[in-house]
Amino acid sequence: METTNKRKTIRVEDDLSELEQLKEELRKKNDQYLRALAEFDNYRKRVEREKADAARAGKRELARSLLETLDSFDRALEHAESEPGAILEGVRAIHRRLLRQLEAQGITRFASRGEPFDPNLHEAVASIESDKYEPGTVVEELQRGYRWGDEVLRPARVMVAR
Repeated sequence: METTNKRKTIRVEDDLSELEQLKEELRKKNDQYLRALAEFDNYRKRVEREKADAARAGKRELARSLLETLDSFDRALEHAESEPGAILEGVRAIHRRLLRQLEAQGITRFASRGEPFDPNLHEAVASIESDKYEPGTVVEELQRGYRWGDEVLRPARVMVAR
């Protein structure tokens, strides 16, 4: 009978030892999981921060070029009263400079007058009778449309022949 008790004691001790090993293994796996979770959270935060920094850098570059244009307007306005004839040429030069700055950022204007109306490119604000244009053709461009690469940044606001 004593042998049976010893066997039960050994089995209980083995079971307790195995249970302790399983507990330790579970604790290690839980620590690994928590570490991986924290690393992923840090990665996500870093990517968000880098994305925000990149967007800010792009805006900073555009803002700097627009400040140069603003400086040109300031210089033109300083001479507005003393040389009114030169103002028109100065404004034209500033306009060309601003267009070049936008083009350097990949932003370009597109022509609409005489083109077929395309709802992807145009926003119709009116339709008018026209003997000169076919129905569905852009007759007048009230506000220019712009693209940024292949994307329409702003559709042109147009009047369409009916």
